[in-house]
Amino acid sequence: MKHFSLLDLSPVPEGQTAGDALRNTVDLARLAEKAGYHRYWLAEHHNMPGIASAATAVVIGHVAGATSTMRVGAGGIMLPNHAPLMVAESFGTLATLYPDRIDLGLGRAPGTDMATARALRRHMSPEDTFVQDVQELIGYFDDMPENAPVRAIPGVGTKVPVWILGSSLYGAQLAAMLGLPYAFASHFAPAMLDQAIEIYRSSFRPSAILSKPHVMVAAGVCAAETDAQAYFLRSSQMLAFARLRTGKPGKLPLPIENVESEIPPAVMDGVQHALSVSAVGAPETIKPQLQAILDRYKPDELIVTAMIHDHKARLASFEIAADVLSGLVSPDA
Repeated sequence: MKHFSLLDLSPVPEGQTAGDALRNTVDLARLAEKAGYHRYWLAEHHNMPGIASAATAVVIGHVAGATSTMRVGAGGIMLPNHAPLMVAESFGTLATLYPDRIDLGLGRAPGTDMATARALRRHMSPEDTFVQDVQELIGYFDDMPENAPVRAIPGVGTKVPVWILGSSLYGAQLAAMLGLPYAFASHFAPAMLDQAIEIYRSSFRPSAILSKPHVMVAAGVCAAETDAQAYFLRSSQMLAFARLRTGKPGKLPLPIENVESEIPPAVMDGVQHALSVSAVGAPETIKPQLQAILDRYKPDELIVTAMIHDHKARLASFEIAADVLSGLVSPDA
C-alpha cells in the first residue's frame, strides 16, 4: 500500500442539520490533512436525509479551501446525472483554483432512487452512454486547439486525474481498457471485489495517463479506545444501512447497546456481509484486521470511511486509524 485516504459522506446525525454535517466535514478534513491522509474524497448522493454532499463539487471546493496540501476529490460523481462538459467545467474550475490537488472519480449508478434520478436528468435516455461520456470528459481536460468547436473553460489543459469507480466487474473492465486508476466500493458492496481486482490487473492497458494498474480498495474503520466502545459507535452505521435496505432512509441514528435487537436477522445478515470489509475495535484490534485486508487484496491504496454519530468520536476514530495505517504504508509496494 502506497497511500491511505479518507472517504467522507458528510453524514447528517439525528438531532443535527446539514449545516452541522458540512461544518463537521471541514473539521474532519483539517484533521485528516494533519494525520497524513493522502486524499479526501466526497460522494454524490441525492434525496438522502443522512448525507449532505449532494452538491459534491461545491463541497470539494469548500474542503480544498480549508486545507492546503491534501488531495481532494470526488468518490464519486455519478456521470449519468450530468453532461460531461458541465462536469469538466466544474472540476476544471476546481483544478484551476487548487492546482495538482483535485481528483475526479466517476460512477455509473445514479446515486439515488429512480424518481430522483428522473428529477436530476429531466429527460432520461434508455441507452447507456457511460463509456462515451467518460472519454468525452477526459478529452475536455486534455490540451485542445483554440479553434476546437467545444472546450471546457476552465478545464482544458488541466489534466484532472480521472478514476473509474465501481462495485461490479463493469468498472474494472472499463478502467483496464482505458488505462485509468480504479477504486472499488468494497466498504458497502464487497461481493465481487476479488474478481474485479483480478480482471482489472490482468487486462490493464497502459495509457498516457497511467503506465501500470492502480487499485484503491475501500474499507470501513471504526476505532476507539476499547473494542466495546468501537462496536457501540458502529451500531449507528449498521442501523442506518439496515433502514436504507428496508426502504426507510434517514439521518444517521444514535448508537445503541444491543443493535441486534433492532435489526431482523435476515436484514442483519445482509448488513454484516455488506460491511464485511472493515476494521472495528481498539488500535491493537484494528491493526491485524487492516493488515488482513492489505494481505488479501494487495491494494495500491486504501481508502477508509466511517459513519459515526458523535463528531468527536468520529475524529478520534480517524486519528486512531491514521496512526495504525501509517505503520502499514509501503511506498515501494
